[in-house]
Amino acid sequence: MNVTILAVGKLKEKYWRDAVAEYSKRLKSYCSLQITEIKESPLRANPSAADEEAVKIAEGADILSRIRPSDYVITLEIKGKGLSSEALAQKIEALAIDGKSSIVFVIGGSLGLSEEVSRRADFKLSFSAMTFPHQMMRAILLEQIYRSFKINRHEAYHK
Repeated sequence: MNVTILAVGKLKEKYWRDAVAEYSKRLKSYCSLQITEIKESPLRANPSAADEEAVKIAEGADILSRIRPSDYVITLEIKGKGLSSEALAQKIEALAIDGKSSIVFVIGGSLGLSEEVSRRADFKLSFSAMTFPHQMMRAILLEQIYRSFKINRHEAYHK
């Protein structure tokens, strides 16, 4: 299975880069993983709602340009559906059984995702009703993808 993470912004702190590197290394045994960083669009000080919307649209266009029609797209959104670790594992397994060989997870920037990206999603996933920094979400997402593969293979780690 091919797993791609499209994430707006760079990982600035070493501890996030280290966490992402660790889970990326662990995932090599389970899938082909690609992480693509989308450049954050500049936002002026004291932006208007229109300025913020323009940023989301620009970042969204970049995200959409990297998604193929055959990709199964899972966006991370506060208003998405919450799943347990087991349910996410079942979802990933069901996608593989259904012949979906390419899953793209999308993590938006600090302003969230554009409506166009949200509409392109095949599934909207929520980790919580709370807002998390997108750098943290990248590490959490990778850990949960890793956990899903471990669950699906009935390997020790999950509990």
